[in-house]
Amino acid sequence: MEFFTISLLNGISYGLLLFMLSSGLTLIFSMMGVLNFAHASFYMLGAYFAFGTSQLVGFWPALVISPLLVGGLGALFERYCLRRVHKFGHVPELLITFGLSFIVLEVVQLIWGTSSVDYRVPALLSGPLFTLYGTQFPIYRAFMMFVALLMLLAIWLLLTRTRIGLVIQAALTHPETVEALGHNVPRVFMMVFGGGAALAGLAGVIGGNAFVTEPGMAGAVGPVIFVVVVVGGMGSLAGAFVASLAIGIIQTFAVGIDSSLMGAASTIGLNLTPDSFGYTLWKLKISQIAPILPFMFLVLMLIFRPKGLLGTREG
Repeated sequence: MEFFTISLLNGISYGLLLFMLSSGLTLIFSMMGVLNFAHASFYMLGAYFAFGTSQLVGFWPALVISPLLVGGLGALFERYCLRRVHKFGHVPELLITFGLSFIVLEVVQLIWGTSSVDYRVPALLSGPLFTLYGTQFPIYRAFMMFVALLMLLAIWLLLTRTRIGLVIQAALTHPETVEALGHNVPRVFMMVFGGGAALAGLAGVIGGNAFVTEPGMAGAVGPVIFVVVVVGGMGSLAGAFVASLAIGIIQTFAVGIDSSLMGAASTIGLNLTPDSFGYTLWKLKISQIAPILPFMFLVLMLIFRPKGLLGTREG
């Protein structure tokens, strides 16, 4: 019971962090049709900006300043780079965002070095929130969950209850009509891209000190973000939320299971011998294959439901 409860809480907190990351990418894709390969790089910038800002003014101002800085960079990139190649189709858009990810990585290494930085959880949020079955659950994990849920509520209210949200949704389906009504559609798209980058930056502020802030953090989390977006359904914010929680919980439980695949097979009555097909594979522990589980989930989803869990479009 202890393992189940603690793993479930950790899985939910990790899943909500994935949602913070994937929500920005989902918004950008749903509004602009751009699959931003540099999205994880904005996450990394958020963590590094928070590290630098927190040294000057503390963590709490950095929680606000860093996402705004990342969002501003995202808006500038859309205005002066992405917009210029938009007319040439999706392939140039993918290539320019792919190139941006390498530029960000090199700049980060030039400024902060190639090793990890000492970006720590603030003292107010360090320590356990409660102890369950002898295992402590950190305050900061709960803080991550609170910020993610607050962000989800803010996005929903923005898109459904405000004038700018209605303009954004209208610009998605009827850009000519929206422009005829006097709204600047390119500026709307710039705001959407900047907002998506800011959400990634916020995830970096929250996740950078909970895990580790180093130049490889974007490469480590980037593929998982795309898995979440595809599994949830391209452009579906609700789908990204469900997929984030599912992948976070599954992967967290898998990491904590120390038994082998052979042991799991024996519990269902499947007895394996050295002559069995893939016998060596079956000897692997479930925790060893945890990193590939999201990608196995992705392959199965593309085979049996290409539009994703809650998506409306194929691929």
